[in-house]
Amino acid sequence: MKRTQAIELPAEEIERQRGWMREFAALEDRPQTYCVVTYGCQMNAHDSETLEGMLSEMGMTKAESREAADFVIFNTCCVRDNAQRRALGNVVWLKELKKQRPELMVAVCGCMMQQPGMGEQILRQYPFVDLAFGTHNLYRFAQLMLQAVKSRRRVVEVIADDEGSIPEELPVRRSSPYHAYITIMYGCNNFCSYCIVPYVRGRERSRASARIIEEARQLKAEGVREIMLLGQNVNSYGLDVEGELSFAQLLSALDEVGIERIRFMTSHPKDISDELIDVMAASKHICHALHLPVQHGNNRVLRSMNRRYTREKYLERVAAIRAKVPDISLTTDLIVGYPGETEEEFEDTCSLVREVGYDSAFTFIYSPRVGTRAADMPDQIPEDVSSRRIQQLIAIQKEITHARYAAYVGQVHSVLVDEASKRDEHQMAGKNEYNITVNFPGTPELIGQIVRVKITSAGESTLRGETID
Repeated sequence: MKRTQAIELPAEEIERQRGWMREFAALEDRPQTYCVVTYGCQMNAHDSETLEGMLSEMGMTKAESREAADFVIFNTCCVRDNAQRRALGNVVWLKELKKQRPELMVAVCGCMMQQPGMGEQILRQYPFVDLAFGTHNLYRFAQLMLQAVKSRRRVVEVIADDEGSIPEELPVRRSSPYHAYITIMYGCNNFCSYCIVPYVRGRERSRASARIIEEARQLKAEGVREIMLLGQNVNSYGLDVEGELSFAQLLSALDEVGIERIRFMTSHPKDISDELIDVMAASKHICHALHLPVQHGNNRVLRSMNRRYTREKYLERVAAIRAKVPDISLTTDLIVGYPGETEEEFEDTCSLVREVGYDSAFTFIYSPRVGTRAADMPDQIPEDVSSRRIQQLIAIQKEITHARYAAYVGQVHSVLVDEASKRDEHQMAGKNEYNITVNFPGTPELIGQIVRVKITSAGESTLRGETID
């Protein structure tokens, strides 16, 4: 059922939280420096920018390393088991550091904390953690931190998805003056059988388009040259709010703002509309790069995954995109070793990868997530079989990537310069319009500019070139 308007937190609640930030900053005996350690997706990266914004308003400065910080916070991911284990392993590493520095404060937040029972597990197994909270109460961070510092007691607060209220006007400390994330929606309604995201991020809820467009205008005024629109499924933006813009309409409005580059992720293939393709083709600023996760190439597996499209429908959408945007750079996500996957079904994924010809792909071995339907399925694939399959798939995609990148040689690309090489300050690196890293000779004065680069050679995952006038 559609809502009539986005559920925003009341402005007075945000001001109350900023009051806690000011009160924390006034404390004499408090941490002075911080380090935010981020795992997972771009949504988590943007959440960390919000955490850093709040920490800055709380009077704290960023430390050079986690070892040098008075306060370390882990913003965690739980989409795959190895990400969760890596996060917990690093948290445990701080246990020894805290023995040497008892005043060190440690916090854990993010998707991992939102899983059922994780708060109790943190209390029981990690007594050196001072503060823990989930995704739905990130906006309360300053209040919780103040409580932990003043009481000298551990604070754990993980709340259920209460219809997913949307906080606005929180401070943000962006990682780049030229790139910026804009979250356009939260949560996911798709409930793919292998995915924990709907359980830890909640149901879909769209920010008001007026808020998003105004944020883009402000970013343009501040000199931002590229924005990345974020959502678990950006294509379903606005469907939960009566009278709201569609995602294609939102993109058209943002295109008119005039920021030089617009990117977005992630797109669910079932929701790629002709309207969206037409907007991409006609736009002045939307980059011709699309991340379109297919996950698998076999229809039985896709049904079991609850992806709600077939191989044939996916390929039809790819053809429709390439017909309107011939130079589109397509990337994808792929899962091998899904429960019950046969050799023939795995070969269907390999053949689809060859047929589409992705510029690159993120490949994953299926990872059971407690609480998802796939975790309880029979015929879990042995690790050695999954490992062999993923190596085979990586080799196929590596060959395709090499051919795709070689085809760019001789072309002139627009590159937003990100940084100088750590080894040679006269070698610059940046992303082209296809979201591929390009290395070329230059000087640090170019950082933050968009320059024209002629591609001269292709590596395994990057391109090389030289600037032209």
